[in-house]
Formats: sequence, C-alpha cells, structure tokens
Amino acid sequence: MSLGASQLGQARQLGILGHPVGHSVSPAMHNAAFRAQQMNALYGAYDVEPSQRKAALDGLRALGFLGVNVTIPHKEAVMEHLDEIAPTARQMGAVNTIVNRGGRLMGYNTDGWGFISSLEEHRIRVTGVHAMILGAGGAARAIALHLGMAGVRRISVSNRTVSRAESLVTDVRATLPDLKIDAVEALSPEERNALMDAGLVVNCTPLGMHPDEVSSPIREINLLPQGAVVYDTVYRPMETRLLREARIRGLHTVSGLSMLVHQGACAWEYWFGRRGPVGLMHSAALAALEGKL
Repeated sequence: MSLGASQLGQARQLGILGHPVGHSVSPAMHNAAFRAQQMNALYGAYDVEPSQRKAALDGLRALGFLGVNVTIPHKEAVMEHLDEIAPTARQMGAVNTIVNRGGRLMGYNTDGWGFISSLEEHRIRVTGVHAMILGAGGAARAIALHLGMAGVRRISVSNRTVSRAESLVTDVRATLPDLKIDAVEALSPEERNALMDAGLVVNCTPLGMHPDEVSSPIREINLLPQGAVVYDTVYRPMETRLLREARIRGLHTVSGLSMLVHQGACAWEYWFGRRGPVGLMHSAALAALEGKL
C-alpha cells in the first residue's frame, strides 16, 4: 500500500535508533512487509548520538511512536531510560525492541530468539557443541543465554577487554548456573585453544562491517576444526572477510542477515501481536543490500 500525504499523519510510526544507522536495511525490510500486508505503518532510521539518547526516547513518547528497534551503541545504555523492562531483556542486559504503551516505554530483546530461529532455518544443531562468542556486547549476551538454554556443551566468550567478557559470563551464570562458560582475552593462547575446539563461532563484534571490510575477528581461520559453523552477525557486506575465509576453508557459514530478519519478525509480536512475514522480509532486506530497493 502506498501512503498518500493525508495518510502519513495517521500511520503508526516505528523505526530504528542507532549511531551510525545509515547502513541499516531494517526500514526497507519492515516497510516492504507493511505494504504487502496493507498496513498503515511507517518505519524510519534515526541516527541518535549517545548524548541525545534520552531526548530521543522522550520524543517517542511525545510523537506517539508505536515502537522502535535499538542497535549499536544503545542496546545496553537505553535501559536506564525505560519505564519497564521485560525479565528476559533484563537477564540479557540489553534491549533491542521498545514498545510505547500509552506513554510508557517497555523494553524487550528479540536478538536471542532471532539467532536461534536462524539456526533452525539453516538446520544447525547446537546440542553438545562448544560455542565460541566473539564480543561481549548486547547481542553477545542474548546469544550466550539462548545458546545455554539450547543445550550447548560449553561457551567461551572472547573480547579485547577481558573484564567485559568476564562480566557477561557472571551474568549468564546467574541465570544458568550449571552452564560451563568462561571468558578469554582476544588473541591470547586461551582464545587460540578455544578456537581449536569450537563447533560454532559467532562474531558479535563490528569487525568486518562496511566500510571496514578488510578486518576480521579471527586471524587464524585454520585453527577451526572441520565441520565448524561460522556465524557472523554482521550483514553488510553479506559475506564478510571472516565468512569468506571460512567458506574457502570449507566451513559452514551463516550471514547476519538471517538473524536480522528473524529478530525483526519477532519484534512484530510485541508491536502487532503476530510474527512478521519472514520470507517477505528476507527478500526485501536482500534487495536493499543489493541496491534493488
């Protein structure tokens, strides 16, 4: 459905808050789904500097936004400005979806759901696997918790600042005390040993994301065993240096576009009471990445 000028003021307003956010394909993905389902809704991208975070959230209330998604660097810091946070989001220590209910901003997290759903889509089983997570931000926390609940054998969390990885480990252990999870410092011998045993590696850092496409969070891809799965939450470019080197090595690779689509479809449940159309959203996001939208 194409919205005319008289309809714009009545449309339900949604969007994504981030900094930077110009690279996001979320607007194309959601707006294509709205049009296909003849929904009077609009989704925009809003570049919000950290110093303007609270002002932006106050603006959501004032303008009557239905809700927004939240991305880097706001997923964790945004929590202090919300009226209520779902228990699962509080456990993850991050919010990626906000709903405005009568001026009260409610925080949720669909990153973990989106990640697990994308694994299921690619028929990847994680039970009994040693998973390695690169990074210790909001997405890493959500993924660690959901992998723990999915029955992995062990999780290693690697980060340049090992104290952040240790904080993530402590928080996950508080929810899943029986889970074997440890923190290692990036580029350390401990990280090297963990990579050699990992059946699943998940990059939750921005390394390799456009425009820094020459970077990779793993310097020695040959350390990974045959049969390992390499998952990059970065989706621009579709094939990062990490995924390209893993593919050449003969490993199974998954782009972050899959997680983006699934977490976005899960956000619809909070905004509209039903899951978004995954296939349609994936096609629109892919077309946007390829410059066809």
